[in-house]
Amino acid sequence: MINLSRETEALAQRLALAQGVPVEEAIRSALEDKIRVADFAARAGRPRDTSPEAVAARRERTNRFVARLAAMPILDDRPLNEIVDDLNAL
Repeated sequence: MINLSRETEALAQRLALAQGVPVEEAIRSALEDKIRVADFAARAGRPRDTSPEAVAARRERTNRFVARLAAMPILDDRPLNEIVDDLNAL
């Protein structure tokens, strides 16, 4: 078991309350987010793998992402300039 300071426990409880989740889930989620950011920063400093296998894997991930985007419904079929004009009016 990990012993947390009162301040850390209070922060965890505030986060859990704000997210509407149990304290353990809020802590786990916050730690996962921090790890994801740290992993991204660590990868940013390394040279990219240019092997054919790595390039093919990246291309496949990109193709899957694009396919998911293309499958999304169009929620507003007005011309783009009309949508942008409406946003600029805000």
